[in-house]
Amino acid sequence: MKILGNMAKNTEVEPMSNNLNIIGFGSEIKGEVSTNGDIRIDGSLNGNITAKGKIVVGETGRIVGNVFCKQCDVFGYIEGNVNTQDILSLKVSANVNGDMVCSKLSIEPGAKFSGKCDMNQTLGEVL
Repeated sequence: MKILGNMAKNTEVEPMSNNLNIIGFGSEIKGEVSTNGDIRIDGSLNGNITAKGKIVVGETGRIVGNVFCKQCDVFGYIEGNVNTQDILSLKVSANVNGDMVCSKLSIEPGAKFSGKCDMNQTLGEVL
């Protein structure tokens, strides 16, 4: 028994600082989501999401809630406010209905958004 106790101490795993999380196509999450790393959403999220890293909303991804992150690439649909510390990229298939706060904004031809964009505010550290 003592050996197992020593082994458990030696096998502790340190959390990864830049891990990737995925909400896959066909998955549906209801509630708040928070991560210290990056996250890709190809499924559906009904609730707010906060990430210390990058959020990618894939073409099949759908968020109904507010988004808080360092960086965000949107290929899919967001109904809610998007708040990024760095760059917000709306790709050709993006559809955002809500206000945006970011320091840099990239919008590809064909991307859609309805709301206002404020590039003068600075967000504090996410989370």
